[in-house]
Amino acid sequence: MDESEILLANPRGFCAGVDRAIEIVERALKLHGAPIYVRHEIVHNKYVVDDLRAKGAIFIEHLADVPKDATLVFSAHGVSLAVRREAQKRGFRVFDATCPLVKKVHIEVLKRRNEGYEIVMIGHEGHPEVEGTLGQSDTGMYLVESVEDVAKLNIAHAEKLTYVSQTTLSVDDTEKVIGALKTRFPHIVGPKQDDICYATQNRQDAVKFMAPQVEVVIVVGSRTSSNTNRLRELADLLGCETHQVDNAEELQPEWVAGKKRIGVTSGASAPEVLVRDVIAKLKSQGVASVRELDGIIETITFPLPKGLNHQMA
Repeated sequence: MDESEILLANPRGFCAGVDRAIEIVERALKLHGAPIYVRHEIVHNKYVVDDLRAKGAIFIEHLADVPKDATLVFSAHGVSLAVRREAQKRGFRVFDATCPLVKKVHIEVLKRRNEGYEIVMIGHEGHPEVEGTLGQSDTGMYLVESVEDVAKLNIAHAEKLTYVSQTTLSVDDTEKVIGALKTRFPHIVGPKQDDICYATQNRQDAVKFMAPQVEVVIVVGSRTSSNTNRLRELADLLGCETHQVDNAEELQPEWVAGKKRIGVTSGASAPEVLVRDVIAKLKSQGVASVRELDGIIETITFPLPKGLNHQMA
């Protein structure tokens, strides 16, 4: 594979919300000792979850599985008001790792419901972020995933209607659903700023820039990760042969055989070490060089929760 090269999408990998969530669990472990209980996977990446589990984190889905007086962390995806109330009732010490951009959507839901609006959420049914956002109100919430779903909506009070969206969706697909909502419900209003997070947008834009330059795209990240799945779908939509891997061991030599340019990117919950392992494996299969593409430099950081943000010994 002489003269073959890897083109690295930029930006890729961890976003500020994921960095913050992982640090919250690690600091809680140092401060309060193992075990620390985490409701749902802290982020959707097998490597990250396995690493934290080895350090003493226990991942649970039901608060009934958490012992009395334990320390509990809410995952980056956010939780419903019912889960918050139950955690408070059970007396857990709670650290909230909900991504601040997800929290912004929760605040929007609460504000709009207080103003009497009904709310359409654009998102994937069953995803923990969607369940957490829908759970900010007991009534007046509707979920759609597609343009087809918009046609089936039966809204009780369409004259006061707004929409929010899951933060990790396809930018292009979401715009189509918003367009369908505006056509069907001309009075619908949206948030002042798009709900799809900056990192999701940037990583999708980086794939759009990279895809025309390569013959195959390798997307690094777990299949449970919404934003990673969207990167794979986008590269596929742009006409690239595309493969998604959790780690380098899943790479198949035939994917890159005879290819001159191989694109590599990773989802917002995939650590850079996994990308480095993929690069090493590709080099061992004969790829000659690596080139990092130009892209937006992300400088956003989010503060840690009270009680974890001081200097720790």
